[in-house]
Amino acid sequence: MHTTSRRALLCSALALAGLPLGALAQDYPARTLTIVVPFSAGGGVDTMARLLADKLRVSLRQSVVVDNKPGASGMLGAGVVAKANPDGYTLLLGSAGETAINPLIFKEKMQYVPQRDLAPITAITRVPNVLVAHPGFPAKNVAELVAHAQKNPGKLTYATSGVGNPQHLNGELLQMLTGIKMQHVPYKGAANQLVDVASGNVDITFVSLAGATPFIKGGRVKALAVTSARRAGFAPEIAAIAEFAPAAAYDLDNWFGLFAPAKTPPAVLEKLNAAVTAALRDPDLVQRLREQGGEPMPLSPTEFRAFIQTETAKYARIVNE
Repeated sequence: MHTTSRRALLCSALALAGLPLGALAQDYPARTLTIVVPFSAGGGVDTMARLLADKLRVSLRQSVVVDNKPGASGMLGAGVVAKANPDGYTLLLGSAGETAINPLIFKEKMQYVPQRDLAPITAITRVPNVLVAHPGFPAKNVAELVAHAQKNPGKLTYATSGVGNPQHLNGELLQMLTGIKMQHVPYKGAANQLVDVASGNVDITFVSLAGATPFIKGGRVKALAVTSARRAGFAPEIAAIAEFAPAAAYDLDNWFGLFAPAKTPPAVLEKLNAAVTAALRDPDLVQRLREQGGEPMPLSPTEFRAFIQTETAKYARIVNE
């Protein structure tokens, strides 16, 4: 009999016997775990997944592989995990996009409901984006950018890595708080959007600090501000958008976390949470995450679910506006 079928029968037997499904988790994990990344290999999410997988291989004493399933704004990979067997062997390294924002934008295209079909395990890191411009752009801070946009309504262009992701909402929130009008130019990835800003084809872009750093250090773009409520500890020289008084309420980062299919036994979720939380205390992983522009953010499954609900409400206000 197939392993999945045997496990399903065992779950049923435990339930009929009145035993907790946590009993099934006593020998967990007994085989290879797969972390699905809903984006292409080589990007920031993929790098994060592989760093985490390296640590989990040691703590869980099992193989952990990363499986890239890009497409449909992250919904393809997330959908695979949502429909997977809830045994803790197929996990999602998801971001705000496919777990909180997409349901607000792609309502008719969604093949899963994150709140119903995915079980939060823990947050991993929170990553502010950075607003950068072409070196010749006539503004060196947010106040000057807003003034320039007000003088040239509708002419300022901003690039992001796609429709409906946190970068897109970064631009929409800036417009909402300051009253300026900009043209959105969506790309399929950060590399091309940065190249086009560096060449002057697009005025500004919101992008991860890790992706922008080589361009900033090389003088190909200039950093105007970060999207977190306060300056980032790893880049204190870059102002926060919220320092511009009309945008004092500005606070919109991207964040990443680990998810399992709904109905995964709580004991399995707790074991995974403990393993990831321990990994996020590892100095090597902490340093690597900071190099990616983020800070560790371990949460319990309950705390992570509440955090997602709060963030979703914030995104909903921006999308509705």
